[in-house]
Amino acid sequence: MARVRAMRYETGRKAVNHAPRSDRSLTEPFANPLPIDAVLGELGRKLATHDTTVLVAPPGAGKTTRVPLALLDAPWIAGRKIVVLEPRRIAARASAERMARTLGERVGETVGYRVRFGSRVSRGTRIEVVTEGIFSRRILDDPELDGVAAILFDEFHERSLDADLGLALARDVQSGLREDLRILVMSATIDGARVAKLLGNAPVIESKGRAFPVETRYLGRKPDSPVERQMADAIAMALRAEDGSLLAFLPGAAEIRRTQNMLAERIHDASIEIVPLFGALDAAVQDRAIAPAPKGRRKVVLATSIAETSLTIEGVRIVVDSGLARVPRFEPDIGLTRLETMRASRAAVDQRRGRAGRTEPGVCYRLWDEPQTASLAAYTQPEILSADLSSLVLDLAQWGVRDPATLAFLDPPPAPALNEARSLLRELGALDADGRITDEGKSLRALALPPRLARMIVGAHRLGSGREAADIAAVLTERGLGGDSVDLDARLDHFRRDRSPRAVGARQLAERWVSQVAANESVPSSPRGVTSSAPSDRASLPVTGAQGGEELGAGEMLTLAFPDRVARNRGNGSFVLANGRGASVDPASRLAREPFIAVAELTGTAASGRILLAAPISQGQIELRFAGQIETDEDILFDRAAMSLRGRRRKRLRAIMLAEAPVAVAPSIATARILAEGLIDAGLDRLPWSKPLKQWRDRVMFLRAAEGGEWPDLSDAGLAATAETWLAPALSDKTALKEFSAGDLSEALMALLPWNLRARMEREAPTHFEAPTGTMLAIDYEAGQGPTIAVRLQELFGLTAHPSIAQGKVPLVLELLSPAHRPVQVTRDLPGFWRGSYAAVRSDLRGRYPRHPWPDDPANAMPTRRVKPRGT
Repeated sequence: MARVRAMRYETGRKAVNHAPRSDRSLTEPFANPLPIDAVLGELGRKLATHDTTVLVAPPGAGKTTRVPLALLDAPWIAGRKIVVLEPRRIAARASAERMARTLGERVGETVGYRVRFGSRVSRGTRIEVVTEGIFSRRILDDPELDGVAAILFDEFHERSLDADLGLALARDVQSGLREDLRILVMSATIDGARVAKLLGNAPVIESKGRAFPVETRYLGRKPDSPVERQMADAIAMALRAEDGSLLAFLPGAAEIRRTQNMLAERIHDASIEIVPLFGALDAAVQDRAIAPAPKGRRKVVLATSIAETSLTIEGVRIVVDSGLARVPRFEPDIGLTRLETMRASRAAVDQRRGRAGRTEPGVCYRLWDEPQTASLAAYTQPEILSADLSSLVLDLAQWGVRDPATLAFLDPPPAPALNEARSLLRELGALDADGRITDEGKSLRALALPPRLARMIVGAHRLGSGREAADIAAVLTERGLGGDSVDLDARLDHFRRDRSPRAVGARQLAERWVSQVAANESVPSSPRGVTSSAPSDRASLPVTGAQGGEELGAGEMLTLAFPDRVARNRGNGSFVLANGRGASVDPASRLAREPFIAVAELTGTAASGRILLAAPISQGQIELRFAGQIETDEDILFDRAAMSLRGRRRKRLRAIMLAEAPVAVAPSIATARILAEGLIDAGLDRLPWSKPLKQWRDRVMFLRAAEGGEWPDLSDAGLAATAETWLAPALSDKTALKEFSAGDLSEALMALLPWNLRARMEREAPTHFEAPTGTMLAIDYEAGQGPTIAVRLQELFGLTAHPSIAQGKVPLVLELLSPAHRPVQVTRDLPGFWRGSYAAVRSDLRGRYPRHPWPDDPANAMPTRRVKPRGT
C-alpha cells in the first residue's frame, strides 16, 4: 500500500485516449444466446457506477467467454484493455479461442492470451486472457496497470494462491492509485456475499444459468479394489448403456494412465477414442481432448479436476466421477509439500455432475453411496491455507508489505506457514532481519519461480552453470517433463532430447530465465568455486575453493535450492537428510547405491518420507559447497564392552555424518565425567571392590539407618547420583576401568565420610567383636537380619549380657555354632538363650561332641576354645 500510494502522487493518473469500438453494445444480442446474456445489461450498469462487482453464475452459463466481449465497448472502458484471469493454461487458451471465434477473428487480434509457455497478443489486443500467476507478476512489476480498465477474476471459487494474491494487490492498487480500475469477480459456487464484503460491499449479480436435467446414479465403492479398475468397469458399462461422449474424473495422471490401459482391454469399438486430460500434457494433446468428437464417433476423456470448470467439452453427456481429488498440502513443521489424495468437496462433485448437462440431458455415475454425499466438505480448501507461502511472502515484500493482514485476503494466511516462509527467505538472503526485501531477494523475484529454484539459478549462474540449473528448474516446475524417473540426471537427459512443443517451450523459458539473471547481475559469472564480489546483502553461497571451472553437477545445483536436503545413505535405499528427516528411495534405483544424494522432491512424513526426485553428489562436492557449515568435532564415548573410553573425530553437515575416524583419548576432567557416567551405567558391581571396602561401606550404611542422615548415603542409588563428586575426580587421569585400582576406589569412597564421623564409626560400628575367649570375630553388616557374628557356643560361656553396638542401641545377631562350626541357633537375647533353649541344645549335642564342655550353668562357666583334657 505504501508503495502504491507513493506512486500515485509521483505519477498521477495517466489519461487514455483510445476510441471505443462501436460494432457491439451491451444490449445487442449475440448470435448464439447463452444464459448469462440475461444479466449482461445489469452487469454493465453496475460496473458503470461501481468499481467492484461480484458475478455468480453456474457452469455453462457462458460468463467466461461472454462477459469480456459484452464489456469491451462500455464507455468507461475508453478503449483500454480487459484482463481476464484463468486458473489454468488450458482454460486461458480455450476461452481466448472461443471469444476470437465469436468475433470472427483469430487469437491474437482483439482477443489474445498470455500463458507460461507462450503468448498470442498484438498491439490491437483488447482482451487479454492470462493465467493467475502471470497477472500476479504483472501487477507487482507495474502497479499502475497502465492501459488496463478492468480485471476479471474468472472461476475465483477455485481459490488458488495466485488468485487470492492478485485480488488483494488489485484491490490495493484500486484504493490507493487507480480509482477508475474495475474489478469483477466471477465464480460458479463461491459465497458471493463474503467476496462482496471483502470488496467493500460490492453489488452481487446472479445468473440462474441453464442446466439440462442430469440423472445421478450411485455405484458404490469397493474398498478392496483399486479405483482404476472400478472406474474402467464403470466407464465400459456407461458406454454400453448411454449415447454420447463421456468425461471421467480421476485424482491424478498416474490413475488416468492406468485407467486408460484397462479401458484398452475392455473397449474394442474403433469409433470410441480414449484421451487423457491433465496439466502436464502438451497443449496440442489437451486441445485434442477438449475438441468435439468427429461426427459418428464418441470420445472418452479421462481428466483430473482440471476439467471441473472453465472448459466445455462438446458432446459430453455422460460423467463418471471417482469422487477423489489430489491436492497439495504444505506442512510447515517439516517444510514439505505433499500431494494428498482425498475426497472431493460437494461443490466440486456438483460441478463435475453439471458437465453432463451442459448441452443436453445427461447422466452422472458416482463411485460412492448416496448418503456419503452429505458428509463431503462444502468447498475445496483454499490454497492459501495449505500451501508453501514463500513466494507469497517474497511478493508481498516486493510490494512493500510485511504484514499480510494489511491487504484484502478472503482468508488470512496461516501464521505457521508465514513463519516458515520468512525463515526460508532469510536463509536464502531474500529478506533482511526486519522482513524487507534485499537486493538478492529482488534478483530471485525477477524469475517467475519459487524462491528456492530462483536461488538455484542465480547461484549456479554465478558459478558458471546457470543454463544447467534453469533446465533443472524447468523439470521441477513442469510435472511429467523429462519422464518420471527418480533420477534427476535421467530426467534431464530425456528432457534435453525431447522435441515435443512442450519441451521446446520449456527450454526456451529456461533460456529466458538465464538471460534475466545475466541482465540483473551486476558482476560477471565466477568460475566454479570462486565467490563473486556481489553486494553485501546477497546471500553467501555455500562454496569454498575452486576446481578449475568444471560444470556443477545436478546434485551440486540442487544444494543451492535445497541445502537442507543433502542426504546420506543408511543402507537399502534409506537416507537421512541434513535436516534430520528420514526418507527412502526404491532399492532397485541406482540412487539407492549412492553414498550421498541431493533431494529435490519428496513426500510423506518427517520420519518416513519417499524420495520422488534426487541426484547423486559426492562427499568432496558436499565439502566444497558447504565448507563454511561443516562442523568437525571429537566425540568421546564409553565402550561398555571394553569398559573404557573411545574417541571418534566426526565431520558433520547438520544431521548427517560425512566422515568419522578413531582418535586417542587424553584424560581430563571432561573425560573423567564421561568415564564415571559409563561405569555407573554399567553397574557399581563392576568397580574393583575389596572385601574390607565392602564392609566399610556396609558399616556406614548401618549407622545411617540406625542414627540418621548425618551419615552419607552410600547406597547404589546414592553413589550413582553423586558420582560426579566422588568418582569422576578419582578418574581424572584415567581412561579405562583397568586403570582404576581397589585402592583408588577405597580412597574415593572413604573421602565421603567426614573426619568427625570416622572415630565414631570405629566405636559404634566396629569391624570385629571380641569374644570372651579373646577371639576377634568379624561383624557382618551386610546380612539382611542385621549386624551378625558367627561364634562357637563355648566361646560365649560366662557372658551374661547380650553384646551390642551403636552405643548399645543395636544388639548383634549371634549365629551360634557347634564345635564343628555348624549353625545351631540364632539369637538376639543371649541370657534368654542360656535360660531357655540351651538345655535342649546341650542335650542334642553333647553326645556328638563329648570332648567339649557342656556345663549345666553356661552363664557362670569359663569360656573356652579347647576340648576337655583326656580322661576328664
